Amino acid sequence: MNVRTITIRVNGVARTGATEHRTTLAEHLRTELRLTGTHIGCGTGDCGACVVLLDGEPVCSCLLLAVQADGREVTTVEGLAKQGDLAPEQRALVEEHGLQCGFCVPGLLVRMAHAAARGGGEAEVLAGHLCRCTGYEGIRAAVRRVTGDRGADR
Repeated sequence: MNVRTITIRVNGVARTGATEHRTTLAEHLRTELRLTGTHIGCGTGDCGACVVLLDGEPVCSCLLLAVQADGREVTTVEGLAKQGDLAPEQRALVEEHGLQCGFCVPGLLVRMAHAAARGGGEAEVLAGHLCRCTGYEGIRAAVRRVTGDRGADR
């Protein structure tokens, strides 16, 4: 068994732990760090449920090894809410009725936060996310609300 000790700054807090070389970042977050908000869906980077920010950029954590995140900054869905209050992205999904089963939501929220901070829009957020419940209308409304994207309204 090849085990390595790594330190990842997760949601602003340095977290050190042991991981096998073959463990994905998604598995490490969920099992070793007990941050279960990041979901593992397809395992191939297609569904978007596992998206986290790595050094400020969205990545599919099911495709990245935990050892690749050593010494880097990771933001998970748990890092979006501040002081117990819902993040604007979370509030928008609730108020726009963009939630059904919720499986895709963690990755979607992380991408929404990234797009809102960087001036991205609906197409950027929804690329790489598969939702099989909502038909996307509530999700699209929430994304437009937090990003200010009015492309669909023109």
